[in-house]
Amino acid sequence: MLTQARTTSLPFAASSGYFDQRSASAKTGLRFLMAAMSSMFFLFLLSYILRSQVPDWEALSEPWQPLAQTGQLWFNSALLVVASISLELARRSIRQPDHGHSRGLLLLAGLSSFGFLVGQVAFWNFLTSRGFFADSNPANAFFFLLTGLHALHVVGGLVAWIAATVRLSRERRQPTEEGLALTKLSIELCATYWHFLLVVWMLLFALLSSSPGTYAAIAKFCGLGD
Repeated sequence: MLTQARTTSLPFAASSGYFDQRSASAKTGLRFLMAAMSSMFFLFLLSYILRSQVPDWEALSEPWQPLAQTGQLWFNSALLVVASISLELARRSIRQPDHGHSRGLLLLAGLSSFGFLVGQVAFWNFLTSRGFFADSNPANAFFFLLTGLHALHVVGGLVAWIAATVRLSRERRQPTEEGLALTKLSIELCATYWHFLLVVWMLLFALLSSSPGTYAAIAKFCGLGD
């Protein structure tokens, strides 16, 4: 229980300008990271559309293919939505004097993200157990590549989530103005990153589960088709 008065230490008060600069640098670095990730996924998706126009392509969304039933992936998507919303609520809750429910919300976000990864692994196992290996069809290879890359970035985000959770726990035990500022920054960065991961995943999910006709229409629109 947080009962002791929060004090502003002279070193932190004197270095508030430095912290503002550090905060701006961290946010700028995250924007550059998201821009680089956006470029990477865009190029892969462009390659996906281009490759889908080759005759040996067999889309995973065909009626006899596994993505004709996407219940597992919808469940995984719901978990990522919960994680994104939880981090946004934690970002708002940490501004309250008693930190509100930020600790519980952070925990929910982490568990939901971990559940998303477990769900993705379960779906990969579902594919391989039915003979849908990466080398059996170009569409399979792209599915494993794109979902694997996204999952890898979720794992990277969980590292930042752990840091934010540790900072919040430390702040609750030994409250300081500097600790609170760093905790707020960590949670804000995590929330922004998870919102981005959610958008990327929904775009991937929409494309990977689309019909061959959709691929052909996109290819034609981009000048890649006949």
